[in-house]
Amino acid sequence: MNDLESRLSRLTSATGGPPVLPAADVSYALHDTQIGTLLLATAAGRVVASSFGDEETMTNRLARAISPRVLRQPAALDDVRRQLDEFLDGRRHEFDLEVDLALATPFQRLVLSDLPSHTSYGRTTTYGRLAGEIDRPKAARAVGTALGANPLCVVLPCHRVIGASGALTGYAGGLDAKRFLLNLESKS
Repeated sequence: MNDLESRLSRLTSATGGPPVLPAADVSYALHDTQIGTLLLATAAGRVVASSFGDEETMTNRLARAISPRVLRQPAALDDVRRQLDEFLDGRRHEFDLEVDLALATPFQRLVLSDLPSHTSYGRTTTYGRLAGEIDRPKAARAVGTALGANPLCVVLPCHRVIGASGALTGYAGGLDAKRFLLNLESKS
């Protein structure tokens, strides 16, 4: 056995397969959907990201906010991916996932923490109405900005918030994605 073979043999596990990596503090996967590629991430069993952001930016953000141990481990996100696919196929109307707003600012936490209770599947609200419901009636634009940077897109349904005129306004995944989600929900 030469030196290279000897070093490689130390890298294999007792079963002869590749080494098994320990669970990461943050596990993530890229998931292709009808509305685009989402970066999904979990930490301590909670979903911390469902984002349209690019992989490098999001993993750096996760490393800064939660832990530098961020690994691409798709198996850890099987349930999240399954529920997301069911939702996007119209077979699920609510997510049964624990979420953590670790990537959100304090104001985003205020806006996002009760968002599902302010909107329901197939129904929309406006930025102004949502601002009033969180006791910030003059903060409609700030609410829009907070929703535009929602780290848990689709899971926390910021797509259900529209302009006072009924117009579709900004969405991290683009207006086509927002339109898709609203049309999907209106069919049910």
